This record gives sequence, C-alpha cells and structure tokens, in this order.
Amino acid sequence: MKTETVRPNIGNFIDSLREIGYSTEVAVADLIDNSITANSSDIHIYAVTKPILSFAILDNGKGMSEIELVEAMRLAGKNQRDIRDKNDLGRFGLGLKTASFSQCKKLTVVTKNKRHISCRQWDLNYIAEKNEWFLITPDNINHLPLYDEFEKLESGTLITWEEIDKIPSDNFAEMIDKLRKHLSLVFHKFLEGQAPLKKLNILVNNNPVKAFNPFNINHPATQQITSEKINIYGSSVSIQPFILPHHSKISQQEYELYATEEGYVKSQGFYLYRQNRIIIYGTWWGLHKAVDAHKLIRVKIEIPNSMDSHWGIDIKKSMARPADVIKSDLRRIITQVIDKGARPFSARGKKIDDKTIIQFWETFPIKENFRFAINQSHPLFINLMASLDDYQKEKLKYYLNGVQAYLPLDAIQSKLQTDPHSIRQESALTEDDINKLLIMLKESGLSEDYKQELLKTEIFKNRPEIFKS
Repeated sequence: MKTETVRPNIGNFIDSLREIGYSTEVAVADLIDNSITANSSDIHIYAVTKPILSFAILDNGKGMSEIELVEAMRLAGKNQRDIRDKNDLGRFGLGLKTASFSQCKKLTVVTKNKRHISCRQWDLNYIAEKNEWFLITPDNINHLPLYDEFEKLESGTLITWEEIDKIPSDNFAEMIDKLRKHLSLVFHKFLEGQAPLKKLNILVNNNPVKAFNPFNINHPATQQITSEKINIYGSSVSIQPFILPHHSKISQQEYELYATEEGYVKSQGFYLYRQNRIIIYGTWWGLHKAVDAHKLIRVKIEIPNSMDSHWGIDIKKSMARPADVIKSDLRRIITQVIDKGARPFSARGKKIDDKTIIQFWETFPIKENFRFAINQSHPLFINLMASLDDYQKEKLKYYLNGVQAYLPLDAIQSKLQTDPHSIRQESALTEDDINKLLIMLKESGLSEDYKQELLKTEIFKNRPEIFKS
C-alpha cells in the first residue's frame, strides 16, 4: 500500500473552524464552563469598545501548570469518549479554542498555579502566514485587560481576545445585554448556589449577573408536577415538569420577566441541564407542537456529563438531539403534563359554556368547526328585540352579524400572549351603566321569572339584592 502525506491548508482550515456557529453569548458561556470546572467562585468579564474593542475573562480558579496550559491550548486535547470528572463541564476539548476563534483572531491565556505564571497565545494570522500551528509565548503581557487584578490572585486564569472581528461595535450594548441574560439563565443554578453547588459570582463590567430561574419556583401559583427518575443506558435522568402561573396570578412585570424575549409560546417545552448547566431550552424536539394553550409548561431534564452521546450534545453545548429510545419516555411525560398545563386556560375558556350562567357569547357549531356568536337567547337580547319593529330588528341583526364576523381574534390572541395585563375589557360596562340599565328594566316592568333569568346573567349574577328595592 502506497501512502503520501497531504497537509491541509491551515489558513483555509482556520476559516472553516471559525464558522462553527457560535454566537457571542454562547462562546462566552463555553469559557465560563472551564472556569466552573476549575472551581472558580468569582468570574469577571471585561468588554469595552474604547479605545479598541477588547474582551477579557478572569477567574479565581485553581489555574494551570505550564504543561496543563499547553495541553489546554491543544485543539481536541481531550478524547470525548474519555470518562470525565462528574463536575467537568467540558465536552470535546475544543471549547476554549473554537469559542474564542469564532470571535477573534488572537487568543491569549495567562494562568497562575501555585503562584507560577504561565502564558500562551494563538495568533491565527501568524498561523496562516507560516502554515503551521505555532503556539506563541508572548514576551509582554502586562498590557492585557484585567492583568493587574490577575496578579493579585493566588491562582486563576485570564483569557483575552484581541483582533475581535465578529462582534460589531455599533450594537455592542445590545450584545452585552443579551450576554447577561444568557448567562443569568444558563448558569442560574450556580449563581443561586443551589446545593450542593458552590455559589458563583459573575460580573460583567463590574455589574453582577443575577440568576434567572425559568420555572418561577418561588411563586405560590407555580405548579410543580411530581418529578420522576428514569434509567437510560445505565444512568439516572431526573425529569421535573412545572406549570407557570396564569397571568391573572402575577404582576405585569413578573409576567414579562418569565415570558423572556422569546415569549411564552417559544419558551415552553423541555429545559435540558447537563451537569447543572442549561444546554438547550424551549423545545419539544418535534414531539409536540408549541401551542398557546400549553405555553405555561416547562419541563426540566437533568442529565450527567456521561450521557452526551445519547443526547446528541453538540460542540457548542447549545444544541441536543436525544436518541429515539429517550424520546419514547419524553412523549409519555408530555402526554401526562399537557392536560394539566392547559387547565389555567381551559378553566377560563369553559366559562363561555357554563350552563349555570347566561352568557353574552356562545360557541356556534359549523359542521366540524365553530364560531363565537352573540347569545340570542340572552334575556336582555330578547327584551330588546321585543321593543323593536321588524325593520329595526333586521338592521340590528346585520350589525351584530358584522360584530361577530369581524371579531379581532388575531389581535386578541396577540395581546393575550404579549401584554394580557393591559386588557381592560370590563371597563366597557361601568357601574353607572349597570344602574341605568336596571332603571330602564324596572320601568318596563319585571316579572318574577324575568328577574330570576336576569340574576343568571353575567351582569347581575353576583347582585341578588339588586331587585329587592
């Protein structure tokens, strides 16, 4: 067998490596994984646009020896099939490099272990020029952002990005805001210090990142469905469904907070935690359709780092594709929880079919479909029609048909999804209106049977004393 060595064009390879698909917030989260694995308690992120676009992340973890640093800078330094420490948030041994290369062309890592400082640097332009993976030991690192703070630490690691070309400076503030929100969600368990985890502090430009628990666990109206543990490929997987409070149970501010920027509909579904860190959220993995009726359902799944291959964890640790054998259990759990998740809405929706109350609106069947219709059996409607001649009845009928036909369902649905607290439909009928209506009814004469019918209507059902005077 004849062989020959065909070396890749490193410059082209680097260009491909930089296009894996990291967003800035996902790239930064990948770096924080390493800091957490290094047992850090404090992580400082420095990101500014002036005098030049600069980024640095400093942790107070255990740091690395010189040998460990060189190995950490090696691409694919770890075998993904190797058994990892149970607290290791790494995956392919590529995160530090690929995450950084996706945002910049020069990556410098300075680390301190037992007070010994080591430093190495990847310069992609230099690598492309020489067509060789030359790892640089910089002569001068004192100018690096956060270096003064790094020097004060007993141990720790400082990562800096230079020649940043994937973060546009014109929407930098928006990027920082997105970064903070992403970190507050992805690492919320660490930021909360949920036992047995060590409490983690993350600062972005000296401003602390506050934990965002997507399940609103402290609200009394949040429903925590019975959790269960399932055994998959010899490992235990914990699954805990939650049903968030209906908007009527919480303030507008709280409602908007837990909607997230994606909104409730897109935020429903599974939230996958790998070793206490969120990998992916707001997905049903094609097992269920995201619908408005189920928008309050969120299901927490917790897996160990030993199950990566079965859950299809990608290199960025931002995507997952569970194996088919896992999906069968997930389908069963979806079936169990969706009925409960729809109840906050169905319970309110049933009011239109509540036979104990005479409603203004009803559902009108049309073959296999239906429409919302004004209840023409309503005692007030019957009373009104009795006072009209045939011509007036005909005009009123066409007007009401128009009201029914052009009910703004899309606008109603949109407002219910985005800003339900702003809807004040009850203001259309004031207390003064009700009193005037009552006077008009009394003037026309009320039989005892008609009074009883009126007391069943939405207007008068809670006013049994109203006809006594």
